[in-house]
Order: sequence, then C-alpha cells, then structure tokens
Amino acid sequence: MPDPILYIGNKNYSSWSFRPWIGMRATGIAFEEKLVPFDMENGNPDFQTFSPTGKVPVLVDGDLTIWESLAILDHAARMHPQSCLWPESTAFRSQAMAMSSEMVSSFMALRSACPMNMRRERRPIEVTPAIAKDVNRIQSLWSSSLEKSGGPFLFGTFSIADAMFAPVVNRLDVYAFETMPEVRTYMDTVKALPAWQEWETAGRAEPWVVAEDEA
Repeated sequence: MPDPILYIGNKNYSSWSFRPWIGMRATGIAFEEKLVPFDMENGNPDFQTFSPTGKVPVLVDGDLTIWESLAILDHAARMHPQSCLWPESTAFRSQAMAMSSEMVSSFMALRSACPMNMRRERRPIEVTPAIAKDVNRIQSLWSSSLEKSGGPFLFGTFSIADAMFAPVVNRLDVYAFETMPEVRTYMDTVKALPAWQEWETAGRAEPWVVAEDEA
C-alpha cells in the first residue's frame, strides 16, 4: 500500500497543518507530504481539488479522505497503534482527548491576536484580558498534566495532545508571553524535537508572506 498523502499549507503559518504533520513525523508514521501554499487573498482555489472543505490539512489514505487536524491524528493513531499517539493509560487517553478537543474549540482571543509564525522576531504584544485568560488556561492545563504524568510531554511520552498544542508553543514563544518554569521547560522540550526543527527550518525558508498573519 502506498503511503497516505498529507496535504498541508505554508509551514510558516499553517497551524492546523502543523498539528497532524508533527504528530505523524515525531512518531515515525510514514506519509507523503504535498504542500499547497495559501499566499493569495482568498486562500488557494487549488485546495478545492483535494479538500472537501477547501481548507488544509487533508489526509488521503487510499480511497479515504479525512479533513480536520484532530480527525487525521486519530485516524493515524488507529492505523498505527504502535505509534502510541494516544496515551496507553485509559485515564490519560481520555484527558488527552479532552485537551485536544478544547484546543479545537477554544482560545480564540490568543489564536486571533497571535497567528502562528515561525519567522516572527520574538517580541511581546499588548495583552488584553481575553488573551491573558486564554494563556492562563493553557498554562494551567499544561502544568497540571505535566505534574500528573511526570513529563517530559503532557502525558509522559509524545501524544496527540502535544501535537495539537504545538502551534501554541510557537505562539507563547515568539509573542514573548511570561510562562511558568515548568511550562518553559515543556516548550523547550517540544521545540527540541527533530520534527519541530525540520518544520521550523522549512517554514523560515519559505518565500511567501501572508500580511494578515504578520501580527
């Protein structure tokens, strides 16, 4: 069987593409990468040729097409149980799913004000109460999970929860948020992953600039 194809957007900016990409790459799941940039005003019409939503990421696995980052990661975990993308502990697995789902549906103030940007010079922004609330919630989630699991990742070993929050690691870093020591250690651990460094290096080298994501 050929490897599944993961369609992604710009590595510098596409947080939703980053999530399944780093999850699969960090756990050794083979896939073919196809990058389709969105350096035009309304995305890229070419997305319509492979994506039922006109967005990225999309995984094509044989006759099966899967959209949405968390669904792609869950599919990868089911197809490759040896990857341990979901924690082995039932309790940790349920908590990892809850945290991943919260990432999908929450933190709108932070996500709106602070787009993922691998090339951004590290500097702070004006922090509104809504942004501060999001950051505090994220740090609370991370520190609680790290305390329960013992680290170095949220549930001990790298999991879907870490993949789902990987773009937030970039946000807290490049927008220079103050973080708790255990949170900074966790962020450094994620950034030290070879998969992270591969993605970041490629993102920094991209020629495309999306003005609305240059916050």
